[in-house]
Amino acid sequence: MVRCQDIENEAALLTYLRQTGRIGEEEAPGLQILTGGVSNRTVLLQRSNGQAWVLKQALPKLRVEVDWFSDPARIAREALALQWLQKWLPKEHTVPLVFLDRQNHILAMQAVPRPNWNWKTLLLDGELDHDHVHQFARLLATLHRRALQDRTDAAKDFADRSFFQSLRLEPYYAYTKERETGAQAFLGGLISETLLREDTVVHGDYSPKNILLQAGNLILLDHEVMHWGDPAFDIGFSLTHLLSKANHLADRRRDFARAAQNFWITYGFHLGQVPWLEGFEARCVKHTLACLLARVRGRSPLEYLNAREAGRQRETVLELMQGCPGSIEELVRQFTEYL
Repeated sequence: MVRCQDIENEAALLTYLRQTGRIGEEEAPGLQILTGGVSNRTVLLQRSNGQAWVLKQALPKLRVEVDWFSDPARIAREALALQWLQKWLPKEHTVPLVFLDRQNHILAMQAVPRPNWNWKTLLLDGELDHDHVHQFARLLATLHRRALQDRTDAAKDFADRSFFQSLRLEPYYAYTKERETGAQAFLGGLISETLLREDTVVHGDYSPKNILLQAGNLILLDHEVMHWGDPAFDIGFSLTHLLSKANHLADRRRDFARAAQNFWITYGFHLGQVPWLEGFEARCVKHTLACLLARVRGRSPLEYLNAREAGRQRETVLELMQGCPGSIEELVRQFTEYL
């Protein structure tokens, strides 16, 4: 077996690709290290034949200030998710898998054609397009609904939730629970409730950071947390990013609040009737509050919130947890008013 311990080492990566026959012996592709992620090494490879790949290598210790570990075997989960997403979502919103190397914890996928833009960066610049928000909601609803239609096979493929626990439940909910005595009962109950749900596929990392905009289409990336569980987590995780930007960008606060409302409405419209609807919105409210708090008190705080904004988000969420809003609409309204 050909070893490659660090794909960000250019010489080691080229040797690995040549020895495994994935590029020619004399081929010298262009390489660019991509920054911004915390859980993987990521490199863009541009071949002379015009092909472009993104290579990812899962890290056992994530690049954050506090200790945060996860089995790098999760790279195989992402490869599996890429294959399923080609079936579940329109092709213009996904990227094909090129290869998976389990031993070296490496995968390659086709690169998104240029020019493209990271959606999170656009949002932080105040470029909020409501068509993009509608796409964001529609794609998530489609993913949840289509996975349910393939439940027999998909539930088996995504049954293991260990990566969700090491990358989400522990660093977001459990870690925050230990730091916030006022949220311990809320978060403890939500963790237990979440582990009991087996409704459909859950993306687990459905965030603007993991989305590129190309030719007007949102293209989904980063699927290593995908599992079979509670889709309400995806709603809470997604709404957190819109509402946190409402906190951060005061002059666009009402626009981001409206985007959060529209996201929820559009999601429901495209989801249709599914078996898990009873109690679903209440769980979505809980997950939104939990994620909002975790993104300022968990292992992976949002880097764009300054100390004042983070403190304001913490205080607002702790207050809302005392009398949990009865709907997403009420949650968004109260959160915005408290800000």
